Amino acid sequence: MRTLAIDLGTRRVGLALSDQNARLATPYEVLQITAPAQAINQILSIIQSEGVEKLVVGVPLNMDSSIGPAARSAIEWGRELSRQSNCPVVFVDERLSSYSADQQLNDRKRAGEKLTRKRRKEQLDAVAAAGFLQDYLDHKLTELNL
Repeated sequence: MRTLAIDLGTRRVGLALSDQNARLATPYEVLQITAPAQAINQILSIIQSEGVEKLVVGVPLNMDSSIGPAARSAIEWGRELSRQSNCPVVFVDERLSSYSADQQLNDRKRAGEKLTRKRRKEQLDAVAAAGFLQDYLDHKLTELNL
C-alpha cells in the first residue's frame, strides 16, 4: 500500500512517498504554493499517478501537545483532501520534524554533498515529510485521535 506523507505549510508543501510495501519512505517533491488550498489539485494528481492508497498528514502540535491554529488548519485541510481523494487520512504529530530534517541536511553537507541555500530550502519540507512517514511506517509514531 503506497502512502503519501504531507508536510503542509503556507508557502511550501513537502511530500514523501512510501514504496509499495509501505516499508521505506522517500522524499518526493516540494510544492510551491501561495495558499494551502492550492496544493489539493496537485496532490490529487500525484495520488492518481502514483497509486496512493493512504495519506499521512503532519499536524504541528504546540510543544505542550495542544492544538493551535496551524494544527487546526492542517486537520481541516487533510480531511478535505481525504474527502476529495477517497483515501483514508492519518494524522501524526510532526513536531520537530523540520528540525530533524535540518540536521539530516547538515549531515549530508558535512559528508561533502553540495547544497545551495535554495536547494536546501526546497528539500527541507520533503525530507521532513519522509522523516515522519518513515517513523509512522516503523510504528514509532501513533495516529492522533482527532
